[in-house]
Amino acid sequence: MDLTQGSEKDKVDRSKVMMLWFGIVALLMGFAAWTSAYIVSSSRKDWIENIELPSLFYVSTGLIIISSLTYILAKRGVQQNKNQFSTILLITTMILGIAFILLQFSGFEQMLSKGNYFTGPTSNIKASYIYLIAGVHILHVVAGLISLSVVLFNHLKGKYTSQEYLGMTLGATFWHFLGILWVYLILFMTFVK
Repeated sequence: MDLTQGSEKDKVDRSKVMMLWFGIVALLMGFAAWTSAYIVSSSRKDWIENIELPSLFYVSTGLIIISSLTYILAKRGVQQNKNQFSTILLITTMILGIAFILLQFSGFEQMLSKGNYFTGPTSNIKASYIYLIAGVHILHVVAGLISLSVVLFNHLKGKYTSQEYLGMTLGATFWHFLGILWVYLILFMTFVK
């Protein structure tokens, strides 16, 4: 398929999709580097294997999975011209995303209460990696919430129809990526001791 063919709108749409995927690949590379550093650091003498992840991290994992489902259903609602249904689901997705972040911070409090600090004389390298990986992911979820806010705003303005919903598709793709990434990270940090 020749990417230079088609209308100007088709070209712009393809460029938006490509830019999203370039961004996702860049994020994957960053998280691959951090998880690789985690593995390499696990051979250090000061590595503490028995740090358990906060239980709230697992609860937040459930929320981010559910939020992906609500985003899928919101997009399906737009495709079926069920705009009010889609609005409710987009708002629900946003609430779940915010709850995910709040639970992550509560998880950090659980770690602190067990004496696992990010930095300082009583910190340890494994806890620092957990804070770093989860914290950077939180920053990307904030970016996902900003994207979701734009999608919701455009949806409320009637920009999306059953024939035209690329912005929602791009926002949903990024959101699903963040969810899949977190599931990978939580499994990684759970099983790589």
